[in-house]
Amino acid sequence: MEKSAGRLSLTLLGTGTSQGVPVIGCDCLVCQSTDPRDKRLRAAALLETDAFNILIDAGPDFRQQMLRANVKHLEAILLTHEHNDHVIGMDDVRPFNYKTDRAMSVFALPRVAGEVRKRFEYVFSEYIPGLPRIELHHIEKDSVLKFDDLDIEAVGVLHGKLEILGFRMGDICYLTDVKTVPPRELEKIKGIKYLVVNALHHVSHPTHMNLEEALEFVETVQPEKAWFTHISHHMGRMNDIAQLLPPNIAFAYDGLTIHT
Repeated sequence: MEKSAGRLSLTLLGTGTSQGVPVIGCDCLVCQSTDPRDKRLRAAALLETDAFNILIDAGPDFRQQMLRANVKHLEAILLTHEHNDHVIGMDDVRPFNYKTDRAMSVFALPRVAGEVRKRFEYVFSEYIPGLPRIELHHIEKDSVLKFDDLDIEAVGVLHGKLEILGFRMGDICYLTDVKTVPPRELEKIKGIKYLVVNALHHVSHPTHMNLEEALEFVETVQPEKAWFTHISHHMGRMNDIAQLLPPNIAFAYDGLTIHT
């Protein structure tokens, strides 16, 4: 008998940019801050139900994130896109392989899956005991993945000119590394209860929403609550910037859990 997905939560395992926060060698106020909310690993999120755990992105902090969140089992990984800060930690699926004696299911756009094969060629060229085991599954921007009684809907967005994916899971939508959302894809998420979306910093950027753009996007989507992620050290210290946001929007931090 299949278990019901039951409760649904999303934990933000990392809320930083590709360099993380603090940035190596940086002496700015954010990077020198002792506030734990100003310590940001690379962007990733963990979807949890009573039946399964699903990871969104597996960047260079994957191992640390799994340990910090005390993740005992992982059923699948969804990839937003192929940049290293979202995929390069996948060698560390090995403990889950050993525990279940099966390959980790990884869902990605065909282009992204191809890049994973290149970067982890040793995984796919020949099976050797001790290497990670990864099973790639192609998905598209109109794909709906079914995990027990939960549907996860892919949302096609643009990271500059690069087509990448976000994901809607029940009442939660998770979007990172987004610059624009095409109107057809916007219809998938309008009126959602909980929204997580990137807000890089205060000035314009070619591939990411800045704070002003993210605020405008939240106004368009009209969620009950929104959180900003993928935050650069240039945004400012948490204590200094929290007051910039209206009551229904907050800056996310590592370890934040959204419950539905």
